[in-house]
Amino acid sequence: MSAPRPGTAGATRTCPHCKTVILESATVCPSCRHHLRFSADADAQAVQTITPLKVEGSIRHPADGGPWEYCVVLSIKNDKGEEVTRQVVGVGAMQPNEARTFSLSVEVTPTPAKGFGKRFTRH
Repeated sequence: MSAPRPGTAGATRTCPHCKTVILESATVCPSCRHHLRFSADADAQAVQTITPLKVEGSIRHPADGGPWEYCVVLSIKNDKGEEVTRQVVGVGAMQPNEARTFSLSVEVTPTPAKGFGKRFTRH
């Protein structure tokens, strides 16, 4: 899979604050929430962002037994079922009677289709 060209939907860059790979179009880093550049339409962009998937769940370690270790793994697959990426996003340990809550959200932002619907032209 090749990376999208700069200026197209899906193009990425690195956040200068936390070094996370983010979308090139982002005005605020979704990881560290720092503002990346001034944008007059930043409020409009925030309104356009929708969350079509949000999942939250908790686990509690029983009062008896030793500590648990956990590993949070995120896997993204395309429409053919092929794994596009797989990442460990967090690890940790839980002592008896401790709980952890995990949240996952997928945020999407409509982007203008560049070149979509244009006819080929001859030079």
